[in-house]
Amino acid sequence: MQTITLVPKEQFKISVEAETITPDNFAGKSADEIGALVAYEGNAPRPLSELFDIKVDGSADAADDVKIEINGNVNRVKRIGEAMTAGLIMINGDVDMRCGAKMKGGTITIKGDADSWVGQEMSGGEINVQGDANYYVGAGYRGESCGMRGGKITVFGNANDFVGEHMCGGEIIIKGNAGIMPGVSNKGGKIVIDGDTDMPGSEMTKGTIIVKGTVKDLVPVYQREGIEAVDGVEFTKYIGDVVVDGVGELFVK
Repeated sequence: MQTITLVPKEQFKISVEAETITPDNFAGKSADEIGALVAYEGNAPRPLSELFDIKVDGSADAADDVKIEINGNVNRVKRIGEAMTAGLIMINGDVDMRCGAKMKGGTITIKGDADSWVGQEMSGGEINVQGDANYYVGAGYRGESCGMRGGKITVFGNANDFVGEHMCGGEIIIKGNAGIMPGVSNKGGKIVIDGDTDMPGSEMTKGTIIVKGTVKDLVPVYQREGIEAVDGVEFTKYIGDVVVDGVGELFVK
């Protein structure tokens, strides 16, 4: 196992695009080699060694034997873990947008809060957000017709609006409350919200949404099917969005 520890050298004021921070890119490299990888601070290329103190323990030939530990808030650092296929990333603080975007495997754990588009268009792997998440959890980026395709995202706090927008597969679990319109335009996948939400499933054609709390406002595009038990708990089941000939399932406690 190779463990790479990154500590920010400062509290960044300008956004940093750091899609190079993945187990795939770090596997088998020395601290100097990792430090030579480039991120962008605004539009300026910066080697990682100018942005982070870097420590490497052990060695690895493949990404699945790599653990990256980031100690400190990186709430101005975007795209950490983008397209990773294996390995572990532990973020001991908050993180900026698009963490785990397009990831295919491995695990990301965020001890703090995650900004918007966490798990954007991911197709595999697992993301755990121990704090809150902002907008568009597991959604597609602007102009994309398909968001999350596979894998699993768990948010242990609350999430903001548009959870799983354009979701095509995978699973999202929100332990707290979710904002408006989770599952909008969904084509598959599963969303479970333990708390409250508002207007779930608009324009959904396929997929499943389970709300264990209160739905403040249900969009009038669902046909009530009756009462059905899910994991031993009774929910009111709806089918829709009927306006788009949808057969998505919406369960409301």
